[in-house]
Amino acid sequence: MSRIAIVAAMEREVRPLIRSWKVRILEHGGRRYRLFENKDAALICGGIGAEAARRATEAVIQEVKPMRVLSVGFAGALDDSLQVGHVLEPSTVINAADGVRTEVGSGGGVLVSSATLADTDQKIRLSKAYGAHAVDMEAAAVAQGAEARGIDFGALKAISDAADFCLPAMDRFVAGDGNFDSVRFACHVALRPWLWGTTIVLARNSSKASLALCDALASYLRRPGVGRQTSHDESLVAALNPTRAASESPSGHTCAGIEAHTEGKR
Repeated sequence: MSRIAIVAAMEREVRPLIRSWKVRILEHGGRRYRLFENKDAALICGGIGAEAARRATEAVIQEVKPMRVLSVGFAGALDDSLQVGHVLEPSTVINAADGVRTEVGSGGGVLVSSATLADTDQKIRLSKAYGAHAVDMEAAAVAQGAEARGIDFGALKAISDAADFCLPAMDRFVAGDGNFDSVRFACHVALRPWLWGTTIVLARNSSKASLALCDALASYLRRPGVGRQTSHDESLVAALNPTRAASESPSGHTCAGIEAHTEGKR
């Protein structure tokens, strides 16, 4: 029995971590997944979006029967002080589609899951509507899948785009199974020189976010009792982000600051 099952969208988000992990093929619901395993952890990459995340969560729970399910990956900042490479361990995950909230029990800050990639206008609306600090597309689906089976849930998200960063229109390159067609996207960008700069920045930011996420995951997996439900005091929010991040942020508002801010409201 694996103590923790990790659900990511894409392998590139977690590649530095799983490079040396054992891998095997898992078949579930007519789809084949690559399941990465190392000691007490099993990791599956299900694809982009809620439906892909839901199916991957079902598959990994059925296969390894974990004590805890962790949603990991990239997120967009809704808070101006969260810069690329910051890692958020949210204490609350909200599904924007139906407003369902999942209280995690550890961490700090609010993560909202959107059905689409959020542009700058959508980020503003989501921030105002939910008081959220970051947005992703999968965490709420993973949370609901774990909750339906009575399994403990957590999330770790690395900021890959700042609040004012305008993402290219990438939704059209996500297939029905959640896989991203990088070849089609590259061809699309190649014919549109005005997208070159944004795409280069996005690639650089994604690399930085991946390294930060994998460092945080390695620390998370070393946490004592990671397979049981944790208390707020056991959160690694402060440890996930280097002290120097405070000086890099214009406001000095790190994820640790979010934790303190949200704790004060409880």
